Amino acid sequence: MNLLVVSHACVTPVNQMFYAEVERQTGWDVTLVSPSTWETPYGTQTIQRWPAFDGALHALPVWLSGSVPLHLYRTTFLSLLRDVNPDAIYLHHEPYAAATGQVYLANRLTVGCPVGFFTWQNIRKTYPAPFGQMEEMVFEESDFAVSGSDSAREVLRKKGYAGPAPVIPAAVDPDRFEPVNAASADEQASTMPAADLPDAPVLIGFAGRIVREKGIGTFLKALARCRDLPWHFVLMGDGAHTDRLRRRASRLGIKDRVTFLGYVDHEDIPSYLSRLDLVVLPSETQPDWKEQFGRIIVEALASGTPVLGSDSGEIPHLIDRTGGGLTFAEGDARACAQPLRRLVRDASLRDRLAHRGRRYVLNTHTHEALADRFVETIRAYC
Repeated sequence: MNLLVVSHACVTPVNQMFYAEVERQTGWDVTLVSPSTWETPYGTQTIQRWPAFDGALHALPVWLSGSVPLHLYRTTFLSLLRDVNPDAIYLHHEPYAAATGQVYLANRLTVGCPVGFFTWQNIRKTYPAPFGQMEEMVFEESDFAVSGSDSAREVLRKKGYAGPAPVIPAAVDPDRFEPVNAASADEQASTMPAADLPDAPVLIGFAGRIVREKGIGTFLKALARCRDLPWHFVLMGDGAHTDRLRRRASRLGIKDRVTFLGYVDHEDIPSYLSRLDLVVLPSETQPDWKEQFGRIIVEALASGTPVLGSDSGEIPHLIDRTGGGLTFAEGDARACAQPLRRLVRDASLRDRLAHRGRRYVLNTHTHEALADRFVETIRAYC
């Protein structure tokens, strides 16, 4: 099998790990196309190769770098497809994205091989021309699709896509995300990158974009309701609401118990997660957005850390399946404070949830398990 993958996410080397596992399991020739650079809120990222990925890596410039739906590769893909001559093409892009339509059209004009796409979209939306028409074209010409969640697959069905759409969510690397070794915990605590974590009986953490929809403002109110308990809250990330949340923490009288670490490189996240006692994801649904998965949940559980999440989007389903945490009604500080109080007070509960969640994640969310499901899909429909 000669598989061509187009993925803007693979400009980040660790995201190539999944395709390295596909190579390992199958011996296939995997050719990966990704932007040569990608604009992020933290600066320009230049593509690098993940050491375990052996396939051809085509780093191509793009227009509108940083825009997932609008970016386009500065090529027609016609000569590349003829040169690679793939047996199948997989677009790790939404069906309405400009780059998806770009590759589908090139495939139609050249090799005409089986092709499929990926979707996280868990809200049914309609798009203006030409994106709505492009999505319809992608649905008609696709031999398969990959859904990130059950709700994403439901949206595909409601929009008229009738083809195969197995659920293959985000994977986690158990060699990177694992519990802290108790025997060397003191040594690890004194070294970077997690040396800047404060010392507290119960250390609670959030990692991600600090924006309104992540619900951190509500969580600060819940923390204020639990000020009698021995917690400290750490935020890893940055965003438009950082300064506003600093002011809110001050008004609530908890600013000395909240630490803003700023941006933390994803490569360093495992060392932080394994030292936390609890990870929170208090997301709040917006008219055009709800939590599509919650990757931090499986990363935390693999790290041996339980989770507390709202009931936005996929969060409650993921927590229920893994058994690794508790949930609360989104946007409700009082409702959040109840399970938060339980988790802060009860170390044995945290341990039970963490153990159960880690066991589930290691069985179902590793690159090995999900790559196996992906390979089955390609073999069945291509």
